[in-house]
Amino acid sequence: MAWSNSKIFMAYIENALENTTAFDADGDTHKAALFDNTITPSQTVASASTGYGAGVWASGGVVDAVSWPAVGRDLTVTSGFSSNVYTFDSTDTTSADATTDLTNVYGCLIYSDTVASDLGLCFNYFGGANSVVAGTFTIVWNASGIFALTL
Repeated sequence: MAWSNSKIFMAYIENALENTTAFDADGDTHKAALFDNTITPSQTVASASTGYGAGVWASGGVVDAVSWPAVGRDLTVTSGFSSNVYTFDSTDTTSADATTDLTNVYGCLIYSDTVASDLGLCFNYFGGANSVVAGTFTIVWNASGIFALTL
């Protein structure tokens, strides 16, 4: 089936609410790892299958060894609650330099590099194939941030 949407992992919400995993939205180191269209992300997988290098995230990575490593680029995260909406956001995420080569990037996994097993928070679909040759690759987070929950 491949990519078709962006979702928050249900296991992330459950782990956070049940304190199974001590996530710290503002304090953890979060990363965005890039993936091609050979995987089919699922919102409802078990917690262990949300992590970087586990489940579907064990293959299909798109990398430029120097500019966008396999483990992803760090995010500069902010989170907050206003008008019954919790928003998890980051400044736009850019490759390390302007000589990046990436092909067929369909989306990314956002995961905590701080917690055990590098558990995932969400996955974000970019709407189709994205590529760059000898340039800068940037993920532009929209006005809703990486994700927003209306409560």
